[in-house]
Amino acid sequence: MGTFKEMRERLLSDPEARAEYDRLNREEFALLDEMLAARNAAGLTQAQVAERMGTKAPAVTRLERSLASGQHSPSLDTLRKYAAALGKRLEVHLV
Repeated sequence: MGTFKEMRERLLSDPEARAEYDRLNREEFALLDEMLAARNAAGLTQAQVAERMGTKAPAVTRLERSLASGQHSPSLDTLRKYAAALGKRLEVHLV
């Protein structure tokens, strides 16, 4: 067996697997990019967002990091709180 990195590279050498991986990552990163842009536009740190959400800064760090890594899908309630902390509202659309 190899390391996770070796296994991932082997799997992603398949063009079909790579295309699906890239598609999924684009969707995940689009949400993260939007969240980070909104936080930066609001001029808020993770600690300030956490305070407004009624949580601790490490929770916001984990939220943003989990989206970057694709390891966890936050709940809609969490995303609503994040949006509200930035003076925004969450909208979910099927297209």
